[in-house]
Amino acid sequence: MQENRLPHYDMSVNTTGCCPRFDPAGWDGQVLHFNDKPFLRATTRSENHVPQDMAEVFSRVNAHMQQAGAFDPDNFIVLSHDPSAETGEHFFAVSKPVPDEEMVELSGDFVTRVFDGPYQDGPRWQAEMEAVVRARGAEPDRIFFFYTTCPKCAAAYGHNYVVGVAEIPAQAG
Repeated sequence: MQENRLPHYDMSVNTTGCCPRFDPAGWDGQVLHFNDKPFLRATTRSENHVPQDMAEVFSRVNAHMQQAGAFDPDNFIVLSHDPSAETGEHFFAVSKPVPDEEMVELSGDFVTRVFDGPYQDGPRWQAEMEAVVRARGAEPDRIFFFYTTCPKCAAAYGHNYVVGVAEIPAQAG
């Protein structure tokens, strides 16, 4: 895979008017190579890992990305993880800096795995991503999840696809 590129996310099928239908083809078992890949970083408040202000934060971020012309539909992903039970951290791939938002860069190799099931399976998905990294001879560090649709759209489409994205530490084979 080319550096700083992602598998194709087809946004053309959107019967809900909210989230596009996610096609998992091409996303499972990929190795993503990031070299100073630009992301917008945002945080959400949670209660016991349940987001409380995600809609507001994502709406603000998406509006700022659109205004800045930084949204790239051919290079779309939002990497999420919970640094604590009270905080969610989200990294939105962007094509250029977005005013009034925190910008960061990610570098490294990341392996993907596609899951389909209820959000309550999150701990199992986390354990599976850790096992994927360990199978490569390293201890897991950063593990993110790409929630491809909101809960309402997942119900409408009949699938709750979530892509696990785990960093492969440099010492791994």
